[in-house]
Amino acid sequence: MVNPQQPWPGPRPQAMHYPAPPKKRAIWPWVLFGVFTGALLLFGGCVALLSSAADEVAKGEEQRTSAAPAGAEVRDGKFGFVVTRVDPPVPTVGDNQFLKKDAQGEYVLVHIDVTNTGDRPQTYFGENQKLVDDQGRLYTNDTAAELNLNKNVISEINPGNKISVTLVFDVPRGTTPSAVEFHDSVFSGGVRVAVK
Repeated sequence: MVNPQQPWPGPRPQAMHYPAPPKKRAIWPWVLFGVFTGALLLFGGCVALLSSAADEVAKGEEQRTSAAPAGAEVRDGKFGFVVTRVDPPVPTVGDNQFLKKDAQGEYVLVHIDVTNTGDRPQTYFGENQKLVDDQGRLYTNDTAAELNLNKNVISEINPGNKISVTLVFDVPRGTTPSAVEFHDSVFSGGVRVAVK
């Protein structure tokens, strides 16, 4: 055992010098800068996205509300639509006593051709189509009345094939049809073609 009063036997150990620890840098300014930059980029991205979406909505609304000339083919999604004829209004549709349908006002019958312009089968729904009058009001297709005139109100159309159907719109007496608004699906923007 070493006596603290006695001199150290042998050479005295040298003091070890360790490098001073690096100064700790404050990290919070970098965190704050990162958060601020991220928020700025997120805000800028949202503004750009909303601006782009607003432009698309405006273009879609303009395309939807402006009508192509009568007889022109219009396209929405995978379908091409052509109005081939508009019949004078009738009060009743159908001969079968069980399927015959009376209009609340009068029926406007619009004959159309629907072509699948895509590369795979597409389902056509008559109920997605609308009639627009000269005051801008929209009318839905009466699919129950349409059953008197068409074999199917829902048809699977293969690529390149075309079907001819009659749309039936129940409108108030004296309504002047202006255009038909066609839709590839219930979610599509739709396109209009004049019927005058």
